[in-house]
Amino acid sequence: MTKPRTIIVLPAYNASQTLQATLDEIPSGCADEILLVDDASQDGTAELAESLGLTVIRHEKNRGYGGNQKTCYTEALARGADRIVMVHPDDQYDARVLPHMLGLLDLEICDVILGSRIRTRKEALQGGMPLHKYLGNRGLTILENMLLGQNLGEFHSGLRAYRREVLETIPFLENREDFAFDSQLLVQAVHFGFRLGDLPVGVRYFPEASSIGFLHGMSYIGGTLSALGAYLLHHSGLVKHRLFREPSPEASNASGR
Repeated sequence: MTKPRTIIVLPAYNASQTLQATLDEIPSGCADEILLVDDASQDGTAELAESLGLTVIRHEKNRGYGGNQKTCYTEALARGADRIVMVHPDDQYDARVLPHMLGLLDLEICDVILGSRIRTRKEALQGGMPLHKYLGNRGLTILENMLLGQNLGEFHSGLRAYRREVLETIPFLENREDFAFDSQLLVQAVHFGFRLGDLPVGVRYFPEASSIGFLHGMSYIGGTLSALGAYLLHHSGLVKHRLFREPSPEASNASGR
């Protein structure tokens, strides 16, 4: 059988101080290509990435975290990826777990794998997760598991791996271009019947690591609740929401669904 093509995507914004450390933790041989999308950084991130041999795509204007991911996934699919892994280039997540995440995709146990930072409360807090973020993460994850019929350790990880079929099927270009993109994508994955799973991942919190501020955090919570509301309304038959638009016959045939 042909070895599946794996592309790691790095949605980057001002990541020059942490990019090298992130790359150092990615196990050799687990990716055929590493693609960095630079969201109009002002610290030389794109130039550094090019010097390190990465494939680099630049946004002339900042589009936001979700807008960055739209480019990441569109380009990865166009480049023939069978498996797409998103790694934040801020060295917050321990990328050494990538072979295990990919293995779960290859065994067809899951279609989407998340790295879970919440193995235990003690471990998460001692690892540096702020208490208010821990509480928000727990509250939203419990609600999402209940409403979506899932049992994930957390819904809010920035380390994710997808089978190609997932991103071919989900209309992710309809999603918001801010941090709520992540929540919308998982709600869409549930709607289309894909199998979600997670595994524990080490995580670090330090000044250079990206973090959502208070205002962005409130917007993220609002976006997550909005996505859940859209899911419930759509499945009740009361509203047909664009987030759950069915793929075209061409896309369905291409993905084998």
